[in-house]
Amino acid sequence: MMRVFLMGCFVSLALSALMVNADDWSQWRGNNRDGKWSESGVFHEFTAEDLRPLWRKKIGTGYSSPTVVGDKVLVMDYDERKKIETVRCFNAANGEVFWEHPYKVSNYSSIKYTAGPRCAVTIADGNAFALGATGRLHCIDVDSGKVVWEKDLNEEYEIAAKRRMPIWGIASSPLVHEDVVIIQIGASEAGVIGLDKSDGKEIWKALDDRGHYSSPVMVRQNDQDVAVCWTGAGVAGLDPKKGTVHWYHQFRPKRMPIGVATPVINGRKIFLTSFYDGSMMLEMSETEMAVKELWHLVGPNERPGSTKALHSIISTPTWIEDHIYGVDSYGELRCLRAADGERVWEDLTAVKKSRWATIHFVSQGDMTWMLNEQGELMVGKLSPEGLELTSRASVLEANQMRQPNRQGGVCWSHPAFANKCVYLRNDNELICIKLSK
Repeated sequence: MMRVFLMGCFVSLALSALMVNADDWSQWRGNNRDGKWSESGVFHEFTAEDLRPLWRKKIGTGYSSPTVVGDKVLVMDYDERKKIETVRCFNAANGEVFWEHPYKVSNYSSIKYTAGPRCAVTIADGNAFALGATGRLHCIDVDSGKVVWEKDLNEEYEIAAKRRMPIWGIASSPLVHEDVVIIQIGASEAGVIGLDKSDGKEIWKALDDRGHYSSPVMVRQNDQDVAVCWTGAGVAGLDPKKGTVHWYHQFRPKRMPIGVATPVINGRKIFLTSFYDGSMMLEMSETEMAVKELWHLVGPNERPGSTKALHSIISTPTWIEDHIYGVDSYGELRCLRAADGERVWEDLTAVKKSRWATIHFVSQGDMTWMLNEQGELMVGKLSPEGLELTSRASVLEANQMRQPNRQGGVCWSHPAFANKCVYLRNDNELICIKLSK
């Protein structure tokens, strides 16, 4: 027993030492929301035995992906029996609980799939900004766990009362830019809002668009910061400080607002993909605050054999050099030519063919990490020549059960990569797997 204890202490101390020079994963899809991980010194060849969790902690249901800053990893979950959402903070090295903040939620009846929070906790300047599925927003001091301020956005903006609550709840993770917290809520005359980071008071509101599930991203255009927000009616470039609409491009859904993937940015190009509405490429002007559509490809429906370009549902594609890689409507991993959206190849080995099948992509140099919805972690290279997997192993039970036609469950929560580890969650547990020897 003493030997096991000492070994545990050694592993915890070793991992804590690694954190000194480690990368953070401070918000949705990484520090820059681009699905990129820059740490080196990790292995790319492994077996399932190599990927045994360093630690695992029991949590509740939810799609909220983990975020990591320093020695802390944060995640949200839901207890359906008690009607409580909880923001949880664990020690990233050993999984010990630093603090928890539970709060009662009464209006889950306004959304489908009552499985818990969707948004990743955004960590900025020592505070955590945690947004629940129905619009409960908390700003929490990361070190102490004390609530700095809180708001009920659903009540304040009458989202459900005016029938503006997205069908699957609020899933757009908060974006912090300087002193402003930017959130897409889809409310009437407040499709996107900007709140004061220090006290939560409204600074601005913009657009009358219904809400999508896509999270906003920051870009630079003509030496100005621009918040790119994909809403239920179009794509907007907003001034993050004032909410002024710099430009707006219509992208109306033909069936329902269902945009989930984050806009993918490459230079002045913006790539978007939706389950029913295919793929669209926009280009930001170099000389004025404007965008133009380069191409839009959409098939007659979302069924296999009928889609064009990429009809993605949950996963955000990855853009590598001149090509875009993503998962089509039924799990077809595709390579697209970025110039015109034409398909280069399709592969059916990375995830089982199924409606809404999902892979989360994270780039690390010339390698790409992938977590599919069966809970398999893969790493390899994506190129116009095809998919070249280096390693593949099951790491997580696919037990998120609230989706139709998913009798065996899925893993739909995005992983976090930090401290030379990967942090993953399902509806039972949060686990940490070390990716270096």
